[in-house]
Amino acid sequence: MKKPVLVIMAAGMGSRYGGLKQLDPVGEHGQLIIDYSIYDARRAGFETVIFVIKPEIEADFRACIGDRVSKAMEVKYAFQRKEDLPAGYSVPAERTKPWGTAQAALAARELVDGPFAIINADDYYGPEAFQLIYDYLCQHPDGDIYEYVMVGYLLKNTVTENGYVARGVCGETPDRYLTEVTERTQIEKGEPPRYTEDGGKTWTELPGDTIVSMNMWGFNRSFLTEAEARFPAFLDKAIAENPAKAEYFLPAVVSQLLAENRARVKVLRSEDKWYGVTYREDKPTVMAAIAEKTRAGLYPDQLWEA
Repeated sequence: MKKPVLVIMAAGMGSRYGGLKQLDPVGEHGQLIIDYSIYDARRAGFETVIFVIKPEIEADFRACIGDRVSKAMEVKYAFQRKEDLPAGYSVPAERTKPWGTAQAALAARELVDGPFAIINADDYYGPEAFQLIYDYLCQHPDGDIYEYVMVGYLLKNTVTENGYVARGVCGETPDRYLTEVTERTQIEKGEPPRYTEDGGKTWTELPGDTIVSMNMWGFNRSFLTEAEARFPAFLDKAIAENPAKAEYFLPAVVSQLLAENRARVKVLRSEDKWYGVTYREDKPTVMAAIAEKTRAGLYPDQLWEA
């Protein structure tokens, strides 16, 4: 069985941060959140990382991230383009951006020939998650149905003090296979956390130990085959109904395969605290957490020394 590789969805980095040169470091020596994710992935066993980026940020991305990571990992690049569509389709005139996370995964289809984990570029997942997903992928090739995996987090470990967050709330079977992911777009921290669907008029509590998806998935190569085959049906609907903004989401493909009983997704649990800079005010908290983890010996002072 081929060794799992890591795919990092980073095509949105330039637009979200106003250019890669303005990326805010969270480590004392200029390290970004993505550096810590890759470091954790490498010590879990991943040896190859594939960055999915926009073509126009390639030079900056290599200089800011890829070149230093290449000291420890094999680095490859895939490019997410809105024009990367099935034969017979063209980009609607009003479309200005690519087509979402499933299309981001498809951008790497020529580089992935075995199992792979896929994550967001700007989330801190913690070392436990990478070890869990690497080990599972090594031990679970596809059988009669597709064997996939996701790492879920305790909701209380993913909320921010500074506003609301969107999370995918996971439903599971008793033996911890995924049944559904329900998007809750406005969750606030509390004891327990709570969410609203009507702009704050009413609130529903969620237990702090509710399992949520932070977009850390593990797949076999079959997922890319399925996502590619299902892309035309998505486009037919998207171009007719919402050509400017519709997105081909990775969890939507998973949900279709679950509904058809063609795949199962094991839900692994990480006790690590997730970190991300959802709001500008989150950055000091992330920096303090990374500094403490470094002092405790979880990370070296310099991640990518030659």
